[in-house]
Amino acid sequence: QVQLVESGGGLVQAGGSLRLSCTASGRTFRNYPMAWFRQAPGKEREFVSSTRWIGGSAYSKHYSDSVKGRFTTSRDKDKDTVSLQMNGLKPEDAAVYYCAASSARGLIVSEIWKTMNYDFWGQGTQVTVSS
Repeated sequence: QVQLVESGGGLVQAGGSLRLSCTASGRTFRNYPMAWFRQAPGKEREFVSSTRWIGGSAYSKHYSDSVKGRFTTSRDKDKDTVSLQMNGLKPEDAAVYYCAASSARGLIVSEIWKTMNYDFWGQGTQVTVSS
């Protein structure tokens, strides 16, 4: 059974930092896209960041405009994990953050932001930002 388990959410003051991690089990996603999405109450799930394997131990990284320059995603191929370092958090970043993995190794950049392209999802971890 494939599982994605997120950790690292919590409460932080505006301007603070949090680091989220996601570990895969049941199969490997080392050579497949993995992403972070978030969903605030009353809003649709939105893309945050994604990583795509481009060969060897290298991954391309992609961000939504709302988090670019503040968030950094990374992959540990050996541990089959994806992380999201969130700095300069704002109240509008508060949401449940979901880890996602795709079975489409060749997922193109123009498609990485769509939830429909990810087959496996974690249970989510809450991030709360106080102003």
